[in-house]
Amino acid sequence: MPEMIQMLDENALLWIQDAVRVPILDPFVEIFTSLGNAGVLWIVLSLGMLCWRPTRRAGGTALLAMALGMLCTNVILKQLVLRPRPYVTMEALIPLLTSADPNSFPSGHTCAAFAAGMAWAGALPWRWARAAAVVQAVCMGLSRLYVGVHYPSDVLAGALIGGLCALCALWLAARSRDRRRV
Repeated sequence: MPEMIQMLDENALLWIQDAVRVPILDPFVEIFTSLGNAGVLWIVLSLGMLCWRPTRRAGGTALLAMALGMLCTNVILKQLVLRPRPYVTMEALIPLLTSADPNSFPSGHTCAAFAAGMAWAGALPWRWARAAAVVQAVCMGLSRLYVGVHYPSDVLAGALIGGLCALCALWLAARSRDRRRV
């Protein structure tokens, strides 16, 4: 089964490179995906949310979710799996960016984006903001494929882990609120 997943991953990345990449989009996608380095974009936005009462819960929950996600992806899973980046193993792949981290599985950028995005989606008071939170997470995952630094299964795993960490953080935040009310 792993060989089949690897083959599907490689074929998908080559299809993205050949059929989806558009040179005019390249710099925009490179900038967007780079904003996710070390989770900076979501950390800054979440810290900003802490400063305003209607978004305070969303900001705190997202920070907790991202911390849990970083622990799961960067500290534990990447060190256990040690899957090399696609541009290291695929001669036909031309990456737009490379990474200092040699490990590909799971995608830390995608995990952080989904941890923050799903936490915001569960805690922000405005429907448009909740939708935008999910859209940005999906866009980050897609950008990691577009630039050639992750396999699709890396991105799917990062999204799943980030989403689960957000659910955990939302549950802990709700439990904490309930305890303060009693």
